[in-house]
Amino acid sequence: MAVKMRLQRHGSKKRPFYFIVIADGRSPRDGKFIQKLGSYNPLTVPATIQIDRQKALDWLQKGAQPTDTVRRILSFKGVLFLKHLLRGVGLGLFDEASAMEKFTKWSAEHDAHVAKRQGVDKKARMDKRNVPVVRKVETAVSEVPVAEAPVADAPVADAPAADEITAAE
Repeated sequence: MAVKMRLQRHGSKKRPFYFIVIADGRSPRDGKFIQKLGSYNPLTVPATIQIDRQKALDWLQKGAQPTDTVRRILSFKGVLFLKHLLRGVGLGLFDEASAMEKFTKWSAEHDAHVAKRQGVDKKARMDKRNVPVVRKVETAVSEVPVAEAPVADAPVADAPAADEITAAE
């Protein structure tokens, strides 16, 4: 029996909402599942992901195969990085305390990055709301007075004559 970590779609038409579940690979997408690990809402910026890291890590270590999207979600939440660190502990490359220290450092940097992205998005949405609306004012052609242009027949007094220009050269 191949066990998969996959998304189970819920929500209305054009408003998707997913549960992250453990299911038999032969069962349908929205069918029977073994265990629910969390949820994923792609409509928010950044996407809202709630997942039980410990359960997901246990299933990965048991051999559950995540789908492509679930793999990206697990990578984003740090579950795959934690699995990688725990494999290094199992091989004796470093101890568990240093692995947890590396994970907490990564997690703090990642949370700061996500908070910054949320702040930038929120600021962009607020700026979009505060843009003043410029309305075009149309006036009738008959209402606009036409200014009379100066007559071009009179010579300009300030301009030097053509004879003076050639004599200066």
